[in-house]
Amino acid sequence: MARAPTVHRIALLFNANKIFDREIIAGIGEYLSSTRASWDLYLEEDFRARLQGIERWQGHGIIAEYDDPATAEALSRVSLPVVAIGGSYADESFYPEGRPYVATDNFKLVKLAYDHLIEAGLQNFAFFSLPAAGGNRWAQERERIFDSLTQRDGIQGYIYRGVGTSAQSWDSAVEQLIAWVRSLPKPIGIIAVTDARARQLLQACLFAGIAVPEQVALIGIDNDPLARVLTRVPLSSVIQGTIEMGRTAAHLLHQMLHGAQFPNTRIMVPPAGINVLASSRHEVRNHPHVMQAMHFIRQYACQGIKTEQVADYVGISRSSLEWYFRRELGRSVHDEILRFKLDAAKRMLQQAGSNAADIAVTCGFTSVQYMHAVFKRELGCTPREYQEQLAVSGDAPKQEAARPRKKLPVSGAAPPLDDGGNL
Repeated sequence: MARAPTVHRIALLFNANKIFDREIIAGIGEYLSSTRASWDLYLEEDFRARLQGIERWQGHGIIAEYDDPATAEALSRVSLPVVAIGGSYADESFYPEGRPYVATDNFKLVKLAYDHLIEAGLQNFAFFSLPAAGGNRWAQERERIFDSLTQRDGIQGYIYRGVGTSAQSWDSAVEQLIAWVRSLPKPIGIIAVTDARARQLLQACLFAGIAVPEQVALIGIDNDPLARVLTRVPLSSVIQGTIEMGRTAAHLLHQMLHGAQFPNTRIMVPPAGINVLASSRHEVRNHPHVMQAMHFIRQYACQGIKTEQVADYVGISRSSLEWYFRRELGRSVHDEILRFKLDAAKRMLQQAGSNAADIAVTCGFTSVQYMHAVFKRELGCTPREYQEQLAVSGDAPKQEAARPRKKLPVSGAAPPLDDGGNL
């Protein structure tokens, strides 16, 4: 009979209220499900890392997030095999002595976001960071990288750390953030150190009437689905290689449990790509009426707005707005509203268990039949067929975002669909 594998007790020290930590844990789980490793995992019930007494842990090994110096200090007295996870640093002293270390490549994360904004045609750049603190040194590292990139290119970069968020300081923090954004040259591309920070910035811009992405093109880091559902304008984000980091860390520890040693080994994991959504899709437009209209459409297209409502928001006649749209974009206001609805429906179809009726309502289509007709006309397939194609091809949001978007037809002699969505 085959002998049952030895069960090892492993502690995972992460704060899974953060998407970075959650996906590391998911990567560890993927490794365990694909191998014969048999681990009894210790995590706190609320998935938080509590370090008090960890030196007395009676297990076999530990995987821990090391960006906070307090973790390195608490585990410095532990003689068990430990794999450290965190960000990459230029300062060698930030790495734990004698531990294998799996890092997200901070330089490549920031450079990917920076290059994306350059490719959007922007010439002004800023970085929204976090206040300086021991536990935030990864954020200061990303600041340093942003500063080095702008200096290399002879560009003045603007960095703002703001304040930590709390109920007491929220109003003041938003006011200060709005004042900073208003002080910046426009148009500008802003990299936020995380999606959570990007969400705050996006919310402040919308509150202050600062058009995103016409005046501020914004990209975060993390590809956090929670941040996306809490914003009116879909948020672009760099996708970290966190799943791969978790798998790599688990593989290292598995080998260490069987006698392998990896002192001071450092493995840098690059980002997986960018999920490009509306917040960073900057296009050079000269006329303020078009910029205002696009700002309104991005926020409210999925609420069933009509061309007249957009014109009312801008403060000009429908015919004038249509003329500006055709001159600047080569399409009608209605076409632009429809483009946004279609993009929103495509994103929802990427989610498992999505329902066509719910998608039609959420995305502002007047009926499932109308949504079906739009998909057939613009994409050559039904919503269900589109979803099946995604399942077969394994397309992730980053691939979908990178694919050229099909242009909706510009109305000519034939009348367009009316604003009520009637054929």
